Amino acid sequence: MLLQFLVPETEARQDGTGAAVALERAGAPVLVTLGIDRILEQQTLHVSVWGSSDGQQWHSLVNFPRKSYCGVYSLLLDLGAHPDIRFLRAQWKMGSWANEYRNPLFGFQVTLDSEPRLSQAAAR
Repeated sequence: MLLQFLVPETEARQDGTGAAVALERAGAPVLVTLGIDRILEQQTLHVSVWGSSDGQQWHSLVNFPRKSYCGVYSLLLDLGAHPDIRFLRAQWKMGSWANEYRNPLFGFQVTLDSEPRLSQAAAR
């Protein structure tokens, strides 16, 4: 298993973008896992994964549904439809569905498994 961090374990208070990660194998499926271990009540976290062939121009590949609870969530990203993609990075946006304004706070990480077992991906 070749596990890489798109976003290492972090606590964030604002929208952000992770560092670019070079893919081990272009065009292969990868398992992207979002782990949330800290979240404030009535806050939302929206994480998306972006791809690039050159590390300069990026386009969205997959989005996790907005999350408001701690947990571990995985998506299988089949890069066979995007054989030119050589780099991935994660972006996140924070929001609130409360009537009052609060500063967001999330503790999370995003990992990339470049050798996913299909049974593992289907189980999540």
